[in-house]
Amino acid sequence: MLSISALVLAAALSIAAATAGATAQVRWIVFSATPTGEHIEQLYRIQSSGEGLQQLTQGPYASIAPAFSSDGKRIAFARTGIGIVTMNADGTGLHRLTTNGRDSFPAWSPDGKQIAFVRPYNAAWTLFVMSSSGAGQHRLPKAPPSGRPIWTAGGLLIPSGGDFLKIDPTTGHVLKYYGAEIDAIWGMNTVALSPDRSTITYVGARAPEPGDKECGDGLNAGPCQRFALYKENVLTTKKPQRVVKDAGPAAFSPNGKQLAFVSNGGLVLWSLAGSTSKTIPTGDVYPTVAAPPAWQP
Repeated sequence: MLSISALVLAAALSIAAATAGATAQVRWIVFSATPTGEHIEQLYRIQSSGEGLQQLTQGPYASIAPAFSSDGKRIAFARTGIGIVTMNADGTGLHRLTTNGRDSFPAWSPDGKQIAFVRPYNAAWTLFVMSSSGAGQHRLPKAPPSGRPIWTAGGLLIPSGGDFLKIDPTTGHVLKYYGAEIDAIWGMNTVALSPDRSTITYVGARAPEPGDKECGDGLNAGPCQRFALYKENVLTTKKPQRVVKDAGPAAFSPNGKQLAFVSNGGLVLWSLAGSTSKTIPTGDVYPTVAAPPAWQP
């Protein structure tokens, strides 16, 4: 029979384990936003629990398109007019990697040693790769025009021409066409991939609201362009499904059960299983939809 002291110790260990487990579930979400009255996007982070809002970047240049390294310790992002920059997860340790001010949508390799990104080249957005220090920047010559790249343990993936492709990370040669139906106009830079690599999300056009006459002047008034967030299983032939109307690009949680996206000026966590959501308060910070948020691994 256990002594009282042993029972107390066992209870304490159980509580500690439960507390550690709860803490382990808290992840940072990094997103672009502007404070009230300002017009330059900066990067902020907030815990998935809604605590700890913190501004990570500042200055006269917009910061967008954040991406975590696979160990969750570094963030790569695009600074408009400057290039690709990396920093620690708390905003310290800034390091500029590229000098082309139009470089965007960085994606870390699974081992953290390389970063893929897009750069305008011959009138098209083209895929480039470099080391995580910024050395050895080079174009993948066989890669087709690319939207936001995604680099996983399953390979380097890009949206291109309305489809989703797997490409060789050394040459850009196309290894696989998934036959996806991504919105080729609005969706190329908004694609995100689930952790199990089965499902993508993207922003695409949707039908206008009945009777909408909000856009245009006078007799030329007509319906406005409307958007929605869609999901699509790329391992089957299922058609895209609308997740929610009037939402920005999304990021999957590390367990693949939730999405984080911006809707109606708020940062929303959406449960994929129950289609339920909660909005995380961000105070006087106004989240924007330039790119998907980044959810810490």
